[in-house]
Order: sequence, then structure tokens, then C-alpha cells
Amino acid sequence: MPEQDTETGGPPRVLIVTATVIAVLFAAGVAVFGIVTNKPEPDQPAAGGPLPLVSVPAPQAGTPACARLIERMPGELTSNGRPLARRTLADPAPPAAAAWGDPAPVVLRCGLDRPPELTPTAPLRLVNGVQWLQVQSAGTATWYAVDREVYAALTVPDTAGTGPLQTVSDVVAAALPPQPLRF
Repeated sequence: MPEQDTETGGPPRVLIVTATVIAVLFAAGVAVFGIVTNKPEPDQPAAGGPLPLVSVPAPQAGTPACARLIERMPGELTSNGRPLARRTLADPAPPAAAAWGDPAPVVLRCGLDRPPELTPTAPLRLVNGVQWLQVQSAGTATWYAVDREVYAALTVPDTAGTGPLQTVSDVVAAALPPQPLRF
């Protein structure tokens, strides 16, 4: 048994320091274990299960361009610093579509008809090399890529920030060469 500290009459300082170090290491270990075991799996579906999407006219959804675009989309988008996991779409899933996030998803559709709002005087925005037409509605904005061989639309909630549009623009620019605008 260790001797008492002669100055204070209590346990030796070495014993107190050792006990403190062990307690701190134990607390740190518990914290690290909690962080490691609470990480979501990247391939894990979002909490809401498969996402039902309403079909919309997309006459070019079956083209190789749309297949290439959807295939290259990432498994995750970032929205306001928060990761949005790619969602599984409920059957029957519309062709050439993808979605991320829960509960207000970000939705990409490819092969759509030309948006009626696209006119020679429509304001376009260039994002990472892609010309986009923004169509605002209640609580969402739909961005149409209008300078590619097929029209693609990205619908984002108003709270999404610019991250999803920037990432999707990068993929569109890499997957589909630019084309002259068609009015």
C-alpha cells in the first residue's frame, strides 16, 4: 500500500496524478467512441425511405445524355454546410431523375421540354460554366440548364443555399457539352 503524503497526510501526489490521468483518458475514450459510432453510413437511405416523385413530361429522359448526367451525380450534396444524402426513388420512379435530402428534397430531372419561361429576353445566370434559367415558386426555385443538348431542371427548397446548384453545375459542365441556346 502506498505511503501517505508526509506534508498533507493524504494519499501521495503520484497516486492522485495517476488517477486523474486515467479518468481524463477514460472520458476522452468515451467521447471518441460516441463520435465514431454515431457517424451515418454514406450509403444509408434517408430517414423517410424511398421518395415518391410525380412524373412530369420528359420526352428526352431516355437519351444517352440524360443517362450520362444522372450516372455522374454524386451520392451527396452539401446544403448550407449540411450533407444531403442521395435518396432512393419510390417505384414507379420517373426516368432520368435523382433526389437528395429529407424532408424537403433537392430534385434533379433530365430530358424535360423547353421551359416556357425561356425567351430571348429571359434573365440567365452562369454558374460554373452552365447557363441556368431560374423559375421561382412558393418555397422552391427550379433552375433549368438551358445551354445543353437536353434540358435539365434542379428544384431546390428556398432554404438550400447555393451548394446544390454549384455541385450540379460542375457535373452538368463535365457530362454535357455546351450547345447554343434554343428559343
